Amino acid sequence: MDPDMDDTPQEITSLVGREVYSNSGVFVGEVEDLQLNVDGQTVTGLALGSLNSELFAEESTTGQGVIVPYRWVRAVGDVILINEVVEHVRDPDEEESELVA
Repeated sequence: MDPDMDDTPQEITSLVGREVYSNSGVFVGEVEDLQLNVDGQTVTGLALGSLNSELFAEESTTGQGVIVPYRWVRAVGDVILINEVVEHVRDPDEEESELVA
């Protein structure tokens, strides 16, 4: 975990509303809420809305959000950067469903 990110309530709530991008600069979504481990007092996930429709076509058309595991977070600043894995979330499933059909 980044040493610059304290567990103070001010910093945790300041994550809400920030835009989330992949390492290569692809917009993923906007933080609407946080998933917390109350016992461990840690953030375990970011609940995203306003999703990139190219990455999350079904979720963005139905108005659903997605939860990104906090372990994917690479950096927090004016925006939040996450691992590249998000850009490939849809590809394996789509390819697999085409092969099965």
